Amino acid sequence: MISLPLLRATIKQNYKVFIIFLAVLTLYFVVIAQMFEPSVYESMDQLMQTLPIQLIDAVGLKIAEPSLIGYLAGYYYGFLIVLLPLIYSIIVANRIVAKHVDKGSMAYLLSTPNKRVKIAMTQGVFLLGSMTLMILFVTVMGIISCEIIYPKELDIPRFVLLNFGALLLHSMLSGIGFLASCFFNDTKNSLGFGAGFPIFFLLVQMLLNANERLSNLRYLTLLTLFNPEAIIGGTASVLPSFIAMFLLAVILYGGAVLIFSRKDLSI
Repeated sequence: MISLPLLRATIKQNYKVFIIFLAVLTLYFVVIAQMFEPSVYESMDQLMQTLPIQLIDAVGLKIAEPSLIGYLAGYYYGFLIVLLPLIYSIIVANRIVAKHVDKGSMAYLLSTPNKRVKIAMTQGVFLLGSMTLMILFVTVMGIISCEIIYPKELDIPRFVLLNFGALLLHSMLSGIGFLASCFFNDTKNSLGFGAGFPIFFLLVQMLLNANERLSNLRYLTLLTLFNPEAIIGGTASVLPSFIAMFLLAVILYGGAVLIFSRKDLSI
């Protein structure tokens, strides 16, 4: 139940942003993967020792285990895979609904035979679909590049599971931005809430990483649901986290569509 013309228009309006973030994610992955070479890795480790330990811990730059998958889990999936797609989802979530209402172009969309539910679902499908495509690309690109650089060194099943966790994480986080975009009629409040909560979660997570004595703060951030170390470690605790992220994503996206279908629009 989506509008294909609207979906095509939304893709046309946002594909450049998508490509930029995809290129940055790819560049960082390749650069970080190449640093796993022992001679370069030792130099990087010495460099990290010169930095404040609190800073290293805050951004999650630690190796879960002495292997390629452990290295990637720490240096790429500990922070970059959280931050970059998050910024993308914040930008795009605001553009696909709240910006149309704020600028008045939503009136044109509503003048078409498409109902509000169909419009909201179409925009939600684009946001969630583009996030899925982004993580899927990183997964495939990561496997190919690692097999080229370090043949048979990458534990592919655990790598796929790690990316699946990242997908669930960003499905949930993008749902926050989409809900805010559907709830507010202006981009100021949409960005304020859609970006405010995820950034707050990120800051709390950084405090948790930097100081174990602040462990009670884990209840204030949803980012604790994504634990790369636990995922590659094969612990059973990741299953409840995966289920929780999936359910929260469904609730947030479903709630966003419902809110948009019933709210008063200032257009």
